[in-house]
Amino acid sequence: MIFVEVKNIIFKNKQNIPWNDVEVFLKGFIGIDVTVKKYGDIIHIPGNFPDEYTESRYTKKLRGALAKAKANAAQVIADMLENADNRRWIENKDSKHDKEANGGWYRYDVGFTIPVENNGNESQNRYYATAVVRIKDGRLYLYDIINIKKEASTPL
Repeated sequence: MIFVEVKNIIFKNKQNIPWNDVEVFLKGFIGIDVTVKKYGDIIHIPGNFPDEYTESRYTKKLRGALAKAKANAAQVIADMLENADNRRWIENKDSKHDKEANGGWYRYDVGFTIPVENNGNESQNRYYATAVVRIKDGRLYLYDIINIKKEASTPL
């Protein structure tokens, strides 16, 4: 898996993440199409993506370093999608998504790194995550980034 580097921490707090600011930042991605190198899939970033990314049940449960990681991963959304791996299809099982995911869902594995400073030493923490993509009428739309997990090994 390719880990995409977040170069700057623009959302610094671990507590009280400014999710409204993250949503405003993500609006800059609306309308772009990203091609997943490994599969040739073209994923569209729709207008409702920033709201889902910042207001999802998953996001609301995040605390501490994982919340900070998701907020800052917003900077590398397109790069993560380009390097996505392990595509798998999942049937839509929730009737509230019948119209917007009439073809089911794809999930992709993505990865990113966040710079950290420990006692004056700079290193990188690695994070694994899942990109959730809905399939509507044969087109792919980014829905959310979930299941963010920090790699358990020593930082780079």
